[in-house]
Parts: sequence; C-alpha cells; structure tokens
Amino acid sequence: MRDLERPGRSPVHAPEGMASTSHPLSTQTAVDVLRGGGNALDAAVAACAVQCVVEPESTGIGGDCFCIYAPEGSDDLVAFNGSGRAPAAATANWYAENGIKSIERQSPHSVTVPGAIDAWETLARDHGTRPLSELLQPAIRYARDGYPVSSRVSVDFASQASLLKNDEGAQRVFMPGGKTPGVGEMHRQPELAATMQKIAEGGRDAFYTGDVAEDIVSYLQGKGGLHTMEDFANMRGEYVTPITLNFRGYDVYQCPPNGQGVIALMLLNIMSEVETYGDQPITLERVHAEIEAGRLAYRDRNLYLADPNQAEVPVDWLLSPEHAAQVRAAIDPVKALSPLPEFTGPKHESTVYISVVDKDRNCCSFINTLFSNFGSVQMAPKSGVMLQNRGQGFVLDPNHPNCIAPGKRPLHTIIPGMVVKDGKAVMPYGVMGGEYQSFGHMQFLTGMFDYGLDIQEAQDRPRFFPDPFSGEVEVEGTIPEDIQAGLREKGHKLARPAKPIGGSQAIWVDYEQSVLTAGSDPRKDGCAIGY
Repeated sequence: MRDLERPGRSPVHAPEGMASTSHPLSTQTAVDVLRGGGNALDAAVAACAVQCVVEPESTGIGGDCFCIYAPEGSDDLVAFNGSGRAPAAATANWYAENGIKSIERQSPHSVTVPGAIDAWETLARDHGTRPLSELLQPAIRYARDGYPVSSRVSVDFASQASLLKNDEGAQRVFMPGGKTPGVGEMHRQPELAATMQKIAEGGRDAFYTGDVAEDIVSYLQGKGGLHTMEDFANMRGEYVTPITLNFRGYDVYQCPPNGQGVIALMLLNIMSEVETYGDQPITLERVHAEIEAGRLAYRDRNLYLADPNQAEVPVDWLLSPEHAAQVRAAIDPVKALSPLPEFTGPKHESTVYISVVDKDRNCCSFINTLFSNFGSVQMAPKSGVMLQNRGQGFVLDPNHPNCIAPGKRPLHTIIPGMVVKDGKAVMPYGVMGGEYQSFGHMQFLTGMFDYGLDIQEAQDRPRFFPDPFSGEVEVEGTIPEDIQAGLREKGHKLARPAKPIGGSQAIWVDYEQSVLTAGSDPRKDGCAIGY
C-alpha cells in the first residue's frame, strides 16, 4: 500500500464490473457499456473505438489489434491475432531492384493492411452481445462533435509536429491553425466520424472494400506503394492458440508469434531464478540483472521472431529451462556484457491497452495500435484514416526469417496478457510502449509476484529499458542518481527517454470476495473505473 501522505494513485475496487484504459473517456465508455448490459468484449471494442478518436496518436482504425478473452473467467482462453499483412506484391527482390535498403517510417512501404476493423467485427460477432453498429456510436459522436485534448495526448501531438507537416491530410486535421491542439482544446475529426459511421452501417466490408479502401489504396499507390484493393479485401485476422509459462505458481498467457509475447515469457523464465536483492525492485544489482536479461532476450527476438506461417520460430527453445539457464549464466554481475554472447538456436531452413472485467467475470485483454505516434504519419485524405507503420517491423534481408514477403505479418510489439490461477483467469493486463512491452510485462509481474507491490504500485514503479537498437539504456528520472552512477560504472550507457516509458492497465479478480481491483498507469491520462 502506498504512503497516503504522498501524491499518487490508490488501486480502484468495485464488486460488479471494471474497466481500465489510458484515457478517461474510453474508460467511461466501457463502464457505460457494462452498465447497459454489454459484456467485457463489447466494452473493450467500444472503448477502443473511442480511443481511436480521443487518443489518435496512439491508436486508430488504420492500425492492428490483438485480444485474449477468458469467457466467464475460464482458462479456456480465446486469443485473436489481428495484425496486418504486407501487400501481395511486396517481395525482397522488388525492394532490392528499386534500391530500397530500409523501410522508412513516412513511406507507403511502412504501411501493412490494417487489421483492427476485421478484429473488432470478428470478436464482437463471436463473443460479444452488442452489434458493432451500436458499439461505435460513442466514438462517432466524439469524432463528429469533438473531444477535449488531454495532457499526455497534447504532448504526444506536439512531439510529431514536424512529421505532421509533411502530410497534407495529417496537417489539416491535427494542426488546425498551424499548430497542434493544446491541453483542453476541443478537437474534431469529421472525416473519421463519417468513415466510422460507414463501418457501423456496413461492417468490415465498408472499410476493406468500397470508397474507404479506394481512398487508402489510391493514396498509398500515389506515393509508390504496392497495396491493391485485393490486398484489402483479402485481409483476415485469425484465432490462435495462446502460449503459456508458469511463474510463481501463476500461468501467464500470451499470444504466440508474430507478436513478441514469447519474449515476455522468456524474460519471466530468466528472472525466475535471479535474486531479488532485497525487498524492493530498484536496487543496483537487480536493475543491472534486468538490463542484461533484456539485452539478451531482445537479441534473440531480433534474430528469430517472425510470422510463423512463413518462417520457423523456435518458441519451445526460447521458453526452455535450458535456454533460460544459459542466459542467466551469461550475465556478469560486475559489468555490462560487450559484445553479447552468441547462443546456438535451432537450425532454420529468424499502443493502447484496455482491460475489462464484467459482472459474469468475462475477462478481456485488448490492445490496438498504430505503432509509432501517429503510425506512419500518413492520412488517407477523404476517409481521415491515419495509417500505421507496422511494416517497419520487417527486415529486407532475404536470409532473415522476418524478411518482408507477400501476405506476411511483421514482427509485432503489441501483446495482451492474461494471468490464470487454479483454472481461473485472475488478471487481464497489458503494457504499452512499442519495443518496451515484453520487458514491461516482466517488470510489472515481477513487481507484483516477487516484491509484493499492489496492482497500482507495480505500474508506478520507476522504469528503465535497454533499447535493442541503440544499445542505450533508457532511464526515467525517478531512478535514484546513485543507482544511475553505479550502472555507468558497470559499463551501461544511460539516456533519458524522450517521454515516460510505456503505459499499462490491469484488473485483478478476487473470486472469493467477489471484488475487482484495478490500476492504471500514471504516465498516461487514463484511469480505472468500476461499479
């Protein structure tokens, strides 16, 4: 329990239903759906649609979606992969022949076919109780009539101003009057409202065929993209079998690759036999150990993770006790590893989050994303759809398992999580923050299960993250200076993150007391609300 004399948040408790999201209007929408008789899946879809309007830099209908759902708290989990695919014409040879050596963010090649709308309709149809047409109405109202820009959203808007100026549609919508909206200013997206109304009336086909798809495809083709109407018409997500690992007596579930959930489980496996170094997680020894484990785990991610339908991904090896022991043995408690040791793997032939629990204890772990803030920062002009940049998850090396290919899904960072105990789902949870997410899952769960932090404290704890590309360790300013100095002495190169690291939400289900307890990350504008 937190010191009540200090500023902070207490966990939220309620007996019947609960929602936790990164925006208050989204959380309130979810609770309204629950109180109106909808279930957790209905509430998650409605809340996500609202976030696509009021937190548009983080997510949108031009993005992707993943979900893990526990019907009535059962451990017979439903998992859905709604990640988009590369165009049918996207081959490594085409990029090589056209002199493209990397996929740039603000280019048509960073855009895969968005999977979110297909996921929403499929999940609502199969597991919800309300039609998609009803669930989209709150979002449509906010897009048409306006919403007040909140604090974190305003900061994120301003941080992308230079890129917004490069796209006529994006600049028109998100820089009215020549600048991004400030805190408390009303903002409207009428073209997006009209598009969402078309989806409400016509379902997924109104997005993947007809004038919305034509607007997106013609816009991308005009920039040199390979997308076709057929690519959009063929977009389908899929139900998948979740992967799992037992940690401290709890079964932790993740969606399988192409998402990086396997790396979250791998990190838990590694840390399961690493010392806690005291009764709180921010000590020099523990921080160093987590950094090194993260560096090694993300090295494996970048080597092996890909679309399992088009490449062999060694999930069993990544999650094996032997590999976890191998990684632990490589960690030097005295200094940072340089270079990282090589491990011999099997031979190959390699964000918004929403947590909802309803009165029937249906538990929904739901995540939707554009990837970077505003994704590719490219907006289809007539439909108002901001397009994601998930194509940057691909590489162009034809010998790599994650090389771009026709219809292939890229390495994906977004990962909904679910914790199960004794056959019952006890916590839908998630951590936002792009590359950070797998590392963040480990930090959140070890905070609760190794250090006894409550569900809010585990999200409040200071964060750090070894960036898998720059080699720097991002360190929030709340990490004590003496620990930062100690890390530098061990050879770590530290850097302040451009913005707070990630975000998170979670809801704990106490079946014995029939009480729900939730937390919501203070790094975002959101909250948990129950009734």
